[in-house]
Amino acid sequence: MTSSNDIRATFLGYFARHGHEVVDSSPLVPRNDPTLMFANSGMVQFKNTFTGAESRPYKTATTAQKCVRAGGKHNDLDNVGYTARHHTFFEMLGNFSFGDYFKPVAIEHAWNLLTKDFALDKDKLLVTVYSEDEDAAALWRKIAGLPDSRIIRIPTDDNFWRMGNTGPCGPCSEIFYDHGDSIPGGPPGSPDQDGDRFIEIWNLVFMQFLEEPQGTRNPLPRPSIDTGMGLERFAAILQGKHDNYDTDTLRAIILASAEATGQDPDGPFRTSHRVVADHLRAGAFLIADGVMPSNEGRGYVLRRILRRAMRHAHMMGAAEPLLYRIYPALERQMGAAYGELIRAHALIIETLKLEETRFRTLLDRGLGLLAEETARLGAGQTLPGDVAFKLYDTFGFPLDLTQDALRAEGRAVDVAGFETAMADQKKRARAAWSGSGEAATETVWFDIKERVGTSEFLGYDTETAEGEIVAVVADGSEVSGAGAGRNVAVVLNQTPFYAESGGQVGDSGVITGPEGLKIIIRDTQKKAGVFLHLGTVESGLAAPGQAVVATVDHARRGAIQAHHSATHLLHEALRRRLGDHVAQKGSLNAPERLRFDVSQPTPMTPADLVWVEAEVNARVRENAAVTTRLMTPEDAVKAGARALFGEKYGEEVRVVGMGFDAASTDTHGVYSLELCGGTHVARTGEIGLFKIVSEGAVAAGIRRVEAVTGATALALVEQNERRLVEAASALKVSPADLPARVTALVEDKRRLEREVADLRKKLATGGGQAANEVIGGLRVALRAVEDVPPKDLKPIAEAILADGETDVVALVSTTDGKASVIVMVGAVAKGRADAVALVRAAAAAVGGKGGGGRPEMAQAGGPDGAKAAEALEAVRLALAE
Repeated sequence: MTSSNDIRATFLGYFARHGHEVVDSSPLVPRNDPTLMFANSGMVQFKNTFTGAESRPYKTATTAQKCVRAGGKHNDLDNVGYTARHHTFFEMLGNFSFGDYFKPVAIEHAWNLLTKDFALDKDKLLVTVYSEDEDAAALWRKIAGLPDSRIIRIPTDDNFWRMGNTGPCGPCSEIFYDHGDSIPGGPPGSPDQDGDRFIEIWNLVFMQFLEEPQGTRNPLPRPSIDTGMGLERFAAILQGKHDNYDTDTLRAIILASAEATGQDPDGPFRTSHRVVADHLRAGAFLIADGVMPSNEGRGYVLRRILRRAMRHAHMMGAAEPLLYRIYPALERQMGAAYGELIRAHALIIETLKLEETRFRTLLDRGLGLLAEETARLGAGQTLPGDVAFKLYDTFGFPLDLTQDALRAEGRAVDVAGFETAMADQKKRARAAWSGSGEAATETVWFDIKERVGTSEFLGYDTETAEGEIVAVVADGSEVSGAGAGRNVAVVLNQTPFYAESGGQVGDSGVITGPEGLKIIIRDTQKKAGVFLHLGTVESGLAAPGQAVVATVDHARRGAIQAHHSATHLLHEALRRRLGDHVAQKGSLNAPERLRFDVSQPTPMTPADLVWVEAEVNARVRENAAVTTRLMTPEDAVKAGARALFGEKYGEEVRVVGMGFDAASTDTHGVYSLELCGGTHVARTGEIGLFKIVSEGAVAAGIRRVEAVTGATALALVEQNERRLVEAASALKVSPADLPARVTALVEDKRRLEREVADLRKKLATGGGQAANEVIGGLRVALRAVEDVPPKDLKPIAEAILADGETDVVALVSTTDGKASVIVMVGAVAKGRADAVALVRAAAAAVGGKGGGGRPEMAQAGGPDGAKAAEALEAVRLALAE
């Protein structure tokens, strides 16, 4: 049997031999088409190449493209599991020519590949062409030798392809396979064409015209080719099957589901096994491409897919979460071709397990409510919309899940009633927002969210993406357009820009669009789930409805990510050095630095900082991959993850792991494991270098570490090295001898300071020979000195008082024009003289106020050092009273 992997390899290998570039599948989330929820065909990633907006280093290409059709206009969800060929996820094989070859070569490639490489019976093939495309009909006759009876002309747009209302377009030719007269159905274009006998396997689009806005159609200067072959349909043919779900890849997952549930794969739960197999593929690939379950946008579509599969698992009696247990079967089938399934293994497993565990707690109660409500209805009676909304709002049942659950009973749901109940809830939410204090002044953001939904963030794995402007706000109000020079807040339906959160600053960059539109974005913030791109229109007109390209400032984002990732490593290093009491109390992750506040009662020693810096740099040099998982906050903490200050955690959180440490059993060998919604480097080596700049107190029990990484850290090291060389040069020593030389100079300085202090003391005391005055029967030493620091007055006064010939000492020192006063009273004078009263009298004379101390010693000061003599006279008079 020819396996699906063999088919994919043969297809790509054929076109590679014929000069085509083998291009990897693009992510399921389109980066170049904001009108699409998911990539739904092979040409999506080449859209801008076909229009001429993007050039590539090759003119021909071939791909195996991941596709999802489960939302928007391309939505096959309701039929999945009930038909032979409907899927939410499928693979599209294709070959493309960007102005290189055209119809003759495209038809020749298709025919040769099908009939020679894949050895299909020529008599089983027939084709359709657009009724006006006689060139294609003639080429099929010439190249394939097909008679006119097997070249069917289709006059409708089914065989004319358009990229949109304007842009490249052209006729197409579809290749059909005849499964034989044992299966009902007629050829395309016949009254019974909807039967399953004739199955389309390949569509060749001949892109030869340009549709203009005014409705005219002109030839393209470089006609191109876009083709698409559904791998699942083609595998069914080559494997002798009529049902896509009987092909090797899907059958392997179905058998895994049957083994895990104990239910016959072809028995009463045949449809449920098929739903589980299909939805597991879609869910796993979406998670691998960065889509996480949520209640908005793409995340909600993923949640709908997963919960639909989970309900079918529940129907089959699965006592434990099923999807994550059978995921290895999918990885075995497709992991070799799509390495992202292997790279994201942990994230996929955790996300599937989390989503199903959470939903199972609601499923029984929701189904119980549904059973109660349907028991009240008559046969075939429609379920009221308010009941369906309660299931959605209270139990997380998407509307289509409720519809699917009622399908077996032949019941419908009052969709209009459901939508009315949804609208009423939004009105209540808006009323609550409008009355919430400061938020009441920003209802514009709630209005935008209510109208267009929250912004889709694509920035975990890309820095450039197309988006559609859904709102422009200027001066606090929505506007229909904003021209050059105007400050605006632009809202996109999807964006790679990170909005400030959890200590990480918002991204900056540029948004460009049609007719010269250019908006310089200086910051990104988030209000009510809406990302606000704050900036200034440099040129053009910014208006809702425009398709634009949003490009993050790569260098700035990279620096921010390096600092953010280093913060995680710093947190763990501090905890290991200082103790488990260390917890984050605040952070800033900016392009030029990081700031990290932690609970720590005492200053960190130089040895602490040296150890922490070395520890972080050791983890940087490991160059370990930075991993991401999705968990509940509770499970994340149980797994050893640490919560970061400033984050607001919802029902699910991103858990970021960095580094290796086999001894860390509580975190399963991961060095740092933290809850974080920010962006990070892909590997720790991208941090480059980590350097602590400072450490100090910011509040009682809180210490702040500031540090830099990467180029900023290197610049700091180079700056410090230059200073070192300059200092060594000034002291005429080598940098290696500088510490010893500085130590010697410091010791010399201290020795000289001691000698100067001794000389000042001798001068102040008169060398022990200065005469005292006798005032009121007390021996009094009154001295005025110059340039004696206030701290040296006390030892001088003590020395004078210690000679045994003095009862009271009053010193006034003049330094930098200011006066410092000290008065000391010996034992003989106690009770007869008060140092505090005397020093206050002296202070008043030099313009000071007050003075403090004890009756035996007091100090004061004043701004007028020129009146030192007056201060001593004031002491003399006070003693004489």
